[in-house]
Amino acid sequence: MSRSKPSLPLAHKERGFSLSKTVAKPSPAKLSVECPHCGFKQMEYAAAKSTLCRQCGRYFCPFAPRPGLKLQTKDQAAATLEPSGLRKLEGLWNKQRTRLVGCFECMRKHEVSDAATSTNCPGCSAHIDLRDYKIATSFSRSIRTRGDVHLMAKGDLSSTSVVCRSALLEGKLRGNLQCETSATINLAGKIPGRLVANYVCVERKADVQCYRCVRVANIDIKGRMSGEIIATGAVNVHKTGVLDGNVTAKSITIDKGGVFSGQLVIGQADLTQAELLPDQKPPVASTLESNIPGTAAHPLPAT
Repeated sequence: MSRSKPSLPLAHKERGFSLSKTVAKPSPAKLSVECPHCGFKQMEYAAAKSTLCRQCGRYFCPFAPRPGLKLQTKDQAAATLEPSGLRKLEGLWNKQRTRLVGCFECMRKHEVSDAATSTNCPGCSAHIDLRDYKIATSFSRSIRTRGDVHLMAKGDLSSTSVVCRSALLEGKLRGNLQCETSATINLAGKIPGRLVANYVCVERKADVQCYRCVRVANIDIKGRMSGEIIATGAVNVHKTGVLDGNVTAKSITIDKGGVFSGQLVIGQADLTQAELLPDQKPPVASTLESNIPGTAAHPLPAT
């Protein structure tokens, strides 16, 4: 005979049935938090470390302790406002600045970024160098740039031609120099080449001898300089300056204590001394008499 399995009691069946069921976990609690930036209130989980404001879109820590309000004095309030003003000034200063450069070939001018190292002319497509050169050793290549050239005390610039925006000369210069704006001379030595610039400043400790003509618009001489100067503007010899050479300029100023030795022509720089004299046109009659030998003119006999 087959034996039937003993049936479990009803209580055990109910207990077994209840054990087979999955127990639902309680949902994590949510709390109301307030955005410290805009004041918007929203529900977030209690275990949340950071959240995003649903109104202003900024991140914040929902349960971080909020600092209490503190009254500030006028000095403290001004101190807190200063960094923002500095940031604004820094932002204005860090904005991309531009400058105007001219082409070496067609002389066309256009704007470029101040951080650019080179550009091409929009008119003739010629390459324009915008780099700055700092020369501390021997350098023999030609330089043609719209940047600045700094010839240091131990530098030896033997290039035949140097064209730049501005130059600071503290070392040996053996070739020609042409500056778009200014040239500052602070060396003791000789310059065998031509020097052309809009403005030249000979510093107080300088003692320079220029073999060839110096063509400038204006020049300030605070040290010692010897050479010929042709200026379309003014020549200023300061109280510590010594100038030895011929000068052709529109005007000259010599401070008390300054020394000038040489020939001086005041007028237009592109004219010679003979052309600066006033024109004297002789009368027409005297011109005819000088061309015809004899004294007085006699009437011709009638035929």
